[in-house]
Amino acid sequence: MKNNLIYKNSPLPFQGQKRGFLKLFSSSLKNFPSDAIYVDLFGGSGLLSRSVKDIYPNATVIYNDFDGFSNRLSHIKNTNELLLIIRQILVNTPRNFKIPSFDKDKVIKAIKAHNKQYGYVDIITISASILFSGKYITSINELEKQTLYNRVRKSDIPLAIGFLEGLKVVTKDYKELFNCFKNNPNVVFLVDPPYLSTDTKSYSSDSYWKLKDYLNVLDVLNNTNFFYFTSNKSSIIELCEWMGEKYNVNPFDGATKESVINSVNFQYKYEDIMLFKKHLKAS
Repeated sequence: MKNNLIYKNSPLPFQGQKRGFLKLFSSSLKNFPSDAIYVDLFGGSGLLSRSVKDIYPNATVIYNDFDGFSNRLSHIKNTNELLLIIRQILVNTPRNFKIPSFDKDKVIKAIKAHNKQYGYVDIITISASILFSGKYITSINELEKQTLYNRVRKSDIPLAIGFLEGLKVVTKDYKELFNCFKNNPNVVFLVDPPYLSTDTKSYSSDSYWKLKDYLNVLDVLNNTNFFYFTSNKSSIIELCEWMGEKYNVNPFDGATKESVINSVNFQYKYEDIMLFKKHLKAS
């Protein structure tokens, strides 16, 4: 199986994108058919969907644009225009340095003017360029409350031409999408929900995800072929192991586990986890 990945990162900043898992994910796909239907229930940045289609061109890949990422992609040109304006405002502020208050006011004013002109600002991408590393904000009002730093890239963001090519893009509640395919034996579900015990404010879901939401997602793992993503911060695997011991119900029984270690800083590391399981025979 060729590992012909066109994109190894998300074209735009996205909390929880799976770039660190692409090598393991790509190699694990060999356990699944090249002509299956792959349903990305929580499409996120689309990186998993894109990777499946690159590796298995004959597969049908359904990308559930749960967070409106395709809309962000369509505005990259306008986002580059705004980043150029911000870059010019911050010409005297060294990279990674705090933005002085008088320049912060100019930056916020430029963002508001852009929003008024175009009716849209990709605030996640913009905030990632002027907030401390790894932080995202989803509203201009919230951005005004933050301490800003000059982290603006020196060049334009590539236009991500072809990123969604070949994917079937839908926007549905994951449960509705799951019900459309749950009885098809040739379907593989990609399940990457917001992580339990993780900040979810950069996701577009209207309500904060509670424990019952994470547990409800586990219903899609019953007698299905799946890839499921979580981390050791969520303790969801331990909870399911307890359920298995106590009530003989563990959706991860028989699943293969892979993991990668991510470093937030030199003091703090955490484990990202991928579990996969198949019931069908690979073609």
